[in-house]
Amino acid sequence: MERENFNPELSSATSLMNSKTNQLDDILKEKLDNAYHKQTSKVILHDIVKIACEHSPIDLAYAASHLPPNIRPVLYENLADLEGKISFMINTDMGTRAAVFRHISDKDAQNLIEQMPPDDAVSVMEVLPERRFRRVMDLIEPQKASRIREIKQHERNTAGRLMTNEFFAFSMDTTIGEAAAVIRDHPGIELTRQIFVLNKTGELQGYVPERNLIVNAPHLPLRQVMKPVLHKVHAEASREEVVDVVERYKLPALPVVGIEDELLGVVTYEDVMEAMEDIADETIAQMAGTGEKVREHEPTWKRFLARAPWLVVTLCAGILNVGVMSSIQGYEGGILTFVLFFVPLITGLSGNIGIQCSTVLVRSMATGGLSSGSKGDAIRKEIIIGVSSGGMFGVLAGLLVWGLDLIGISGIEIPAVNVGLIVAVGLWGACLASTLLGVFSPLFFARIGVDPAIAAGPIVTAINDFLSMSIYFLIALGLNALLI
Repeated sequence: MERENFNPELSSATSLMNSKTNQLDDILKEKLDNAYHKQTSKVILHDIVKIACEHSPIDLAYAASHLPPNIRPVLYENLADLEGKISFMINTDMGTRAAVFRHISDKDAQNLIEQMPPDDAVSVMEVLPERRFRRVMDLIEPQKASRIREIKQHERNTAGRLMTNEFFAFSMDTTIGEAAAVIRDHPGIELTRQIFVLNKTGELQGYVPERNLIVNAPHLPLRQVMKPVLHKVHAEASREEVVDVVERYKLPALPVVGIEDELLGVVTYEDVMEAMEDIADETIAQMAGTGEKVREHEPTWKRFLARAPWLVVTLCAGILNVGVMSSIQGYEGGILTFVLFFVPLITGLSGNIGIQCSTVLVRSMATGGLSSGSKGDAIRKEIIIGVSSGGMFGVLAGLLVWGLDLIGISGIEIPAVNVGLIVAVGLWGACLASTLLGVFSPLFFARIGVDPAIAAGPIVTAINDFLSMSIYFLIALGLNALLI
């Protein structure tokens, strides 16, 4: 029997493209496109109702972004029940949420929001104009509205905005049986795998794993089975800090406390996963040089406008490069004209070395692998690698130029040794400049509060091309003066 070939190095990107969920998205998109292209509204409604009944609201939430905005509310309205509509709104994109809210009344919005966890309600309602937000909040049950406002008052991308303020917390003298009874009486509050224990002033004292509610006797007080809370954050902590703590210590839930150590809320593992996706999206967009949202299906003209400002910088840098190259042609001497032919080699190789250095540092900063103590070692290591790579490839390029002339296929009418020396030293100098730019630009951006991922984007790449080419030409001019 013939064995199938197996490639263990198949990239994760290819695997994700062929994943079951992506295949399901393609099937749903095709079904929705066919329903939308029907000629009569009756047929559209029939097909969409059928699709809504056959598929999960979560799958429909992802697929809805491919529909025209005026069709998305039709899909929402034909979901089976309120629970399905809630799941749809939580998991869909902001464009679909805005389209649905434009379609439904304030009363329908109230019924939807009241059944959501407060943190999800804040996220879903971000698309609402301020006036309508206040109108809907006035309709919502006061206690629920208060919890939503409590989360919304915190800055975006902080622990206070990520947390949910619906959780189970009891005094130290509460018994396991009493706690279990309260949990049973509140099925709408998500069980975060941990039951928190407070003292009489509301300060966080410890937690009880949910398993202990089953394995321990009901008469035992929580103080006897609770464990100490080793990790917690304040509401002002950044989402990056929250992700770092949860990922490092593999926490199912992270308590968020106030100034006096009072328990304000809990960040669940699911919330952290969503934050990680958002961080990844923003980082990829910054590295690609675009302000667009990677996971959002925006119109083409909006994507163009998001990318254009970054590309204008590249255009300006390219014009500067043309000016530098034009100035070289003003010098007499065939060797200086000949070094222009090596500009693509210089900018390409030095740019790649600089991007490698910056990408490694950005990744270390994003994953928490770069601390104040290890920063110096990381900088030295990247500079040594970059300089060594530039030196090795510079010598190799110089030898290739000399070797091609030696076997008579270079067509150089001037001493090949001189050209090879200029190319070798020039490439090394360009790589040195690119290495320094690639190493220090992420640290500079982080110091001024800008996402370090910009260091791997087109702005720094354009600056790198101009810098490396200018240094290459300066070295060429200097060596040419010495060699003549």
